[in-house]
Amino acid sequence: MRVRSTGKDDHLARLRRVEGQVRGLQRMVADDEYCIDVLTQISAATKALQAVSLGLLDQHLKHCVADALAQGGDNADEKLREAGEAIARLVRS
Repeated sequence: MRVRSTGKDDHLARLRRVEGQVRGLQRMVADDEYCIDVLTQISAATKALQAVSLGLLDQHLKHCVADALAQGGDNADEKLREAGEAIARLVRS
């Protein structure tokens, strides 16, 4: 799957925010910040990454999978399998 240009800017903006959060986490650990505060920020970064994942999955289902299903055949089966595996990975994480 390729990231469609319609959502790419949003995904990139979210990922830049996550990058900033992770840099902040590095500083917090280096500065011996209170553990609970660090864990709270880790949770926030994790949620932000999950939001990016869900956005990408939504985009994949609406475009890649839907297009493959409309065409039918082995490609449709492959796209459904890929989507199922991606969902399973997200659920496990």
